Amino acid sequence: MHERRINPPPVIFEDDRTSVTTEGLKRAFYDHLFYTQGKFPEIAGLGDYYQALAHAVRDRTLQRWISSVADHTATAPKTVAYLSAEFLMGPHMGNNLINLGIYDTVKKAVQEIGLDLNELLRQEEEPGLGNGGLGRLAACFIDSLATAEIPAFGYGIRYEYGIFYQTIMDGWQVENTDKWLRHGNPWEIQRAEWAVEVKLGGHTEQYQDDLGRLHVRWAPEKTVAGVPFDSPIVGYKVTTTNTLRLWRAEATEAFDFSQFNRGDYLGAVDKKVTSENLTKALYPNDETVQGKELRLEQQYFFVSCSLQDMLRIHKARGMEPDTFDQKFAIQLNDTHPAIAVAELMRLLIDDNMMPWDQAWGITTRTFSYTNHTLLPEALERWPLDLFKRILPRHLEIIYEINARFLNDVRIKFLGDDSRLARLSLIDESGERYVRMAHLACVGSHTINGVAELHSELLKQDVLKDFYEMWPEKFTNVTNGVTPRRWMVLSNPRLTKLVSETIGEGWITDLPQLSKLEPHAEDSAFRDSWRAIKRANKVDLAALILRRTGVAVSPDSMFDVLVKRIHEYKRQHLAVLHIITLYHRLKSGRSAYTLPRTFIFGGKAAPGYTMAKLMIKLINAVGDVVNNDRDVHDLLKVVFLPNFNVTYGQCVYPGADLSEQISLAGKEASGTGNMKFAMNGALTIGTMDGANIEIRDQVKAENFFLFGHTASEVHDIKASGYRPRDIYEVNAELRAVVDLIQTGFFSRGDTDVFKPIVDNLLDHDPYLLLADYQSYIDCQDVVSDTYREADTWARMSILNSARSGKFSSDRSIAEYAKNIWKVEAVPITLKPEKELYMRNGIR
Repeated sequence: MHERRINPPPVIFEDDRTSVTTEGLKRAFYDHLFYTQGKFPEIAGLGDYYQALAHAVRDRTLQRWISSVADHTATAPKTVAYLSAEFLMGPHMGNNLINLGIYDTVKKAVQEIGLDLNELLRQEEEPGLGNGGLGRLAACFIDSLATAEIPAFGYGIRYEYGIFYQTIMDGWQVENTDKWLRHGNPWEIQRAEWAVEVKLGGHTEQYQDDLGRLHVRWAPEKTVAGVPFDSPIVGYKVTTTNTLRLWRAEATEAFDFSQFNRGDYLGAVDKKVTSENLTKALYPNDETVQGKELRLEQQYFFVSCSLQDMLRIHKARGMEPDTFDQKFAIQLNDTHPAIAVAELMRLLIDDNMMPWDQAWGITTRTFSYTNHTLLPEALERWPLDLFKRILPRHLEIIYEINARFLNDVRIKFLGDDSRLARLSLIDESGERYVRMAHLACVGSHTINGVAELHSELLKQDVLKDFYEMWPEKFTNVTNGVTPRRWMVLSNPRLTKLVSETIGEGWITDLPQLSKLEPHAEDSAFRDSWRAIKRANKVDLAALILRRTGVAVSPDSMFDVLVKRIHEYKRQHLAVLHIITLYHRLKSGRSAYTLPRTFIFGGKAAPGYTMAKLMIKLINAVGDVVNNDRDVHDLLKVVFLPNFNVTYGQCVYPGADLSEQISLAGKEASGTGNMKFAMNGALTIGTMDGANIEIRDQVKAENFFLFGHTASEVHDIKASGYRPRDIYEVNAELRAVVDLIQTGFFSRGDTDVFKPIVDNLLDHDPYLLLADYQSYIDCQDVVSDTYREADTWARMSILNSARSGKFSSDRSIAEYAKNIWKVEAVPITLKPEKELYMRNGIR
């Protein structure tokens, strides 16, 4: 029983059942506590209170949502469909309160009831439906689409278990099941009536129609049902509310009664279990054949569901498939949904009996493709035998697409057989593979990178042959992040100061932050800015203590590196810096007096051994440094486990220094760098991804630059890079590496970190040693600058003031105008009675 006493409900309130007055919200809260949760206050717990409030808030999105659907159904505007295997939305409640414009009213209502809104917000299970930047970008984009009043669907997978829940045991990452649905999801509505069937496996058959025309029929081995679950995506202070539609796999026949009666209880539910495995977990480990099969099935499942759904909507709006490209613009978010090119062709030519050329024209006018990586190994490809076993009809279609495409290549590049091999949709160099990025390039009208450098490197390297084939297809759209979540919700103190200083227009027009620039010279404003930063650091210190047990001082510099753990992101370079400072202090060669707290966070892929070892190294160094009385007042090292959107909302506002230290030419864009900058953190980084554009915007004097450029990296590798030579001549580096390899941070065990040391000295593919001295020297400049509190505050203000370019609103405006060719469709909020009457209800 929950002991908290809350105040009784008022007896009467306004007639409007979705009132956003304090009294109306309180009544809605009590109604849902009673009618939805089946509880009364004396036996309700915090989880019940959260659920009651969540349903009350969702009710206030429904009138907007239904108004939007009604208008879009009536006018059939061109609609964006954003296909993504990841949607890392973060908690819904706070964001919806901000976008509905009722945050303060709800806070007051909850307070009058006797509850704390922040405490209720902490009860929400975060949907872990993404791994990192890809899913976080998708979430920002659908927020901006709704805010820009552009009709849109986000289509993805409703994973029963999301990205794993990370704990740290003895310094090692341990993956635990992410049970985000254990208490239900109050924000979604199941739409079982719009379920679709998805075929898998089997074989194809040719047949002739009544006119003697040849067609192909797919005879599948199995069929699964895709059931949509819809969540409203509310635009900021507009009526437009779009839909995030996620698909769950179910068996078409979930229970075999005859098998059950024969006593085969497991066999009776075998189809149910097998089918539901499709959407059980995000990114199953694909090191095994079974894992590869499941991952390909997942991708095809959500793509097929989504395209069938779009064709259903198109038909419901009274239109035929031959106008599909005029009414839908589909964005492929990386290669995961690339099979959509072949699936749309199948639906048009097999199900709708459309001639090939007409279907191909519609397909290529519908799709556009965003590439998110410069790592060749991250460009998905599937073994041909596996692909044929799961998607036999699609392989036939891909063969035909490839034959026609390569014929065009032959004509354009006469006699260049090596180019044919490089461009082919089928990799014939060894074991044969289907190249999904190639399918996406051939089947899309536009291909974009996500930062200026990334887009140029795509044209020069990763997709060079496609650029030479179709230069007109290539463009750039630099990523952005939504200021609603990443400033208004995450940093209310700064939001209040900024809005009081320059008005609220910046929330939907981020370049207006430039109006803050003159205030950087105002000492009183700088004092207010510093006070807000320190208050945010106090909050972050409390989170760190709660999650790790490590006490850190908010008066120290908070030096933060939070992102997916990967060698190219070079978290271990930051560790070398920590050990350098530690060694200087211990050897008496430094009078270092600037306290620093190094904060790390991020997850390593379960099968990525080196990344998991990097986490162990961070924690091992932290164990030594944090417990050494000689230095623990000056250096602290923290690894924040299970870093996610919720923690990010506390970390980004509390950071002093943003570590963006990937090897130049490897990071596509980055979005964490943008969140840090707009919240006033200064960046230390390489000329990589969007760092280049951030530095260009905030100006060089407000950015700490180090390291080799992408072209220099290429030249170093081409000249025969020997990292051990650097180790031999740099005494400080040698001392640092030796501390690791002699077991100083592993209780004398020289084997634990041997793979990292050997990799650095013998290979160093990401040039840590080549960039080491530049990084250390730059960090010394950071320390000197931070000691000048007024200078740092001025730079911090300018970083925020000049971050206007990095709003996802700007990104979406560029996509809408240059790629999708879609326009805003303002929605008028309709009274509930009118919405009922549209459907014949009186």
